[in-house]
Amino acid sequence: MLEINILNNKIKNFEIRIKNLKRYLDYIEKKSRLLEIHTELLSPKIWRDQESIKKLNKEKYFLNSIIKKIHAIEENIEEIVIFFELAIETKDNKILTDILIEADNIENKINKLEFYRMFSGKNDHCNCYIDIQSGSGGIEAQDWAYMLLRMYLKWADKKKFYTEIIHESIGDKVGIKSSTIKVCGEYAFGWLRTETGIHRLIRKSPFDAGKRRHTSFSSIFIYPDIKNTIDIIIKPTDLRIDVYRASGAGGQHVNRTESAVRITHLPTNIVTQCQNNRSQHKNKEHAIKQMKLKLYEMQIREKQKEKQKIEKNKSNISWGNQIRSYILDNSKIKDLRTNIEKTDVQSVLDGDLDDFIEQSLIIGL
Repeated sequence: MLEINILNNKIKNFEIRIKNLKRYLDYIEKKSRLLEIHTELLSPKIWRDQESIKKLNKEKYFLNSIIKKIHAIEENIEEIVIFFELAIETKDNKILTDILIEADNIENKINKLEFYRMFSGKNDHCNCYIDIQSGSGGIEAQDWAYMLLRMYLKWADKKKFYTEIIHESIGDKVGIKSSTIKVCGEYAFGWLRTETGIHRLIRKSPFDAGKRRHTSFSSIFIYPDIKNTIDIIIKPTDLRIDVYRASGAGGQHVNRTESAVRITHLPTNIVTQCQNNRSQHKNKEHAIKQMKLKLYEMQIREKQKEKQKIEKNKSNISWGNQIRSYILDNSKIKDLRTNIEKTDVQSVLDGDLDDFIEQSLIIGL
């Protein structure tokens, strides 16, 4: 009797939650837009524009993924309702036990879909870039920057996101001075946007013969890859453009020619770099695009800061604003904004970041 009451309440709860999810996730609008895309793709004119086809197919995939998840959950609910009625009619406890297990599976699916409500930002659905910059401290900081690069690549791999290293400046002896990664995947920017800030490492240095404790800093800046035109005007006189030979991997031709490009926006001192193409022109074009994206994201953040009343919730990019401390010799990683602590240090450095990221999204950072 108790199991029947529990199941009955669960089913009613599922029906309410899926109804709310449809509203939160604009289900009707998404279905309508999917029909529009289908019609557009049937037009002979669209096949002359491969870029538009690519863009529409990507949007179609994104809309389908949400709609199919909702449909699958609804079908699961309908199935357990049928079996629930059968179990009551036949008084079969085994069926009730199976339904309870399936109800837990449905709960997990709804929980995951409800989490996507956190991605309500204008650009959360976009691909994004991760800029990693080592702080002062020589090889210590450069080694730490490389550890962060590896951590984010592994995190992206676990999420089955596509990654591409756009730029990499190799360290003096080990590690990297800076790097830019492009991350492509469903809600890539939404997942990563709260990772912007300063990451602090405290450890007994492997480069110090005395094994003394060292503190190193690296900054992370996440910005979306926005496909449409951004209303950012950059004056040519505000830019300093440097060309140089690529220092990372890139093939024999890249390393023999000055194809890599570094652009500095003088008013803000923002730097973008690109070296993954053999063409200097393409690298310059990509670096300018990144510059616009960075300036746009900083502009958005400045507007958000003006609206925020509590200083601790500001996402200010400065060396005094550490968002997370990685204390390796104490086997502790602490997020200073959410107060989440993890003792499995190696697991985090191997890309297990979801506990930190999910909590930061839940509290609305």
